[in-house]
Amino acid sequence: MSRLLAVFTAFLASLAFAGLAAAQEPLRVDVTRGNLDPLPIALPDFVGSGDEEAASRGADITRVVTNDLASSGLFAPVDQDAYIEDIENIDLRPRFSDWRVIDASALLVGSVTIQEDGRLVVAFRLWDTRLEEQLLGLQYRTAPENWRRVAHKVADEVYQRLTGEEGYFNTRIVYVSEGRGPNGEPLRQLAWMDQDGANPSFLTDRSYMALLPNYSPNSQEITYVSFLDGQATTYLYDLETGRQEALFSSAMRDAGLDPDGQSLSARFSPDGERLAVSIQGRSGHDVHLFDLRTRNLTRLTEHPADDVEPSFAPDGERIVFSSSRGGGSQLYTMNADGSDVQRITFGDGRYTTPVWSPRGDLVAFTKQSGGTFSLGVVRADGSGIERILFEGYFVDTPAWSPNGRVLLFTRGEPRSDGTRYEIWSIDLAGFNLRRLATGGMASDPAWSPLIE
Repeated sequence: MSRLLAVFTAFLASLAFAGLAAAQEPLRVDVTRGNLDPLPIALPDFVGSGDEEAASRGADITRVVTNDLASSGLFAPVDQDAYIEDIENIDLRPRFSDWRVIDASALLVGSVTIQEDGRLVVAFRLWDTRLEEQLLGLQYRTAPENWRRVAHKVADEVYQRLTGEEGYFNTRIVYVSEGRGPNGEPLRQLAWMDQDGANPSFLTDRSYMALLPNYSPNSQEITYVSFLDGQATTYLYDLETGRQEALFSSAMRDAGLDPDGQSLSARFSPDGERLAVSIQGRSGHDVHLFDLRTRNLTRLTEHPADDVEPSFAPDGERIVFSSSRGGGSQLYTMNADGSDVQRITFGDGRYTTPVWSPRGDLVAFTKQSGGTFSLGVVRADGSGIERILFEGYFVDTPAWSPNGRVLLFTRGEPRSDGTRYEIWSIDLAGFNLRRLATGGMASDPAWSPLIE
């Protein structure tokens, strides 16, 4: 994957406040309220400097930025048909009254220039129309094929300036594309795409089933479970080279385990040097640590009940996992060396698929109780009460956005020909439920960190 070359240039930032607006509070979006009161923002097409190609690319970039911000549920793009002022030069102060009269609290203007070597220069300014103040001014230089990546980075910058938190638009999602073979057999292969559904492609073919992908901290590798050899085997997939490697078999043999035993749900440590994984032993599944450098396997749990689905805290100090050691599947945390096991859920039903939030404060989970599946979050220390974000016919495999404000999950709905699986997203406030555009049935999402 080519890396985006970006140069940030700060524009003018010292502008006088309008006397009427001097007493107003700075523009800020409250991310804790979901989409109850989205911020109206105007996004005229980025001005093309010099030719039609630049103008066309400017319109493309504006469309992507608009869709990104709208998809968050925190912003309400104002219809371009309502615009009064025609932005022709982003270095001139806008006529703020023209934007306030159409209720645009924020205004994003930009330009696109194509240099002689074909590279794009994309500049933009974000304005507070009430205070008549510039909030942000940046510029990127990049190869022309990276225009969509630039658009996502612009959306991330606007999101961060107006919410105070990092955005999540310049990311990718890997998932399982589901289908049926000629004889009705299930087909599951890995696919990936930009977070908005653009640039989809397959990573594995249909000759074997692939499940449960998870991203590395540097976004360059994933783990997944393959049934290529007839067993549930964990693979490491290098996304840049396409190289795949079966993990654990020799380490399992050295640890006195059956090398053909199941290895499930491997997740990276925050430093990318270890994997937490559940491996099948003689008495059930236990959580192990696998050192990617030394290839040594260390057992962390040793209990007659199944201990599965481990996930690291963002500081790497603790691990959450699900276990039936209490008589039913509940969630537990422990130190990364296996000590100090603490139970953090106590409700009715089966708690599964725990994933620690990138913010460190919450653990997402799915729960089955009384024939209903739920997606919820609970504090990582077990205090307080759990919060249910969604309930449905089938819910599974939550995945956090890099900023910990949005969750992806697998949602299944009954159909006459069987259950249809799709990937949906919901924000942490329990609002803005959206279906991802995967082009067909899909499951098991994993969200990459922000792409540099």
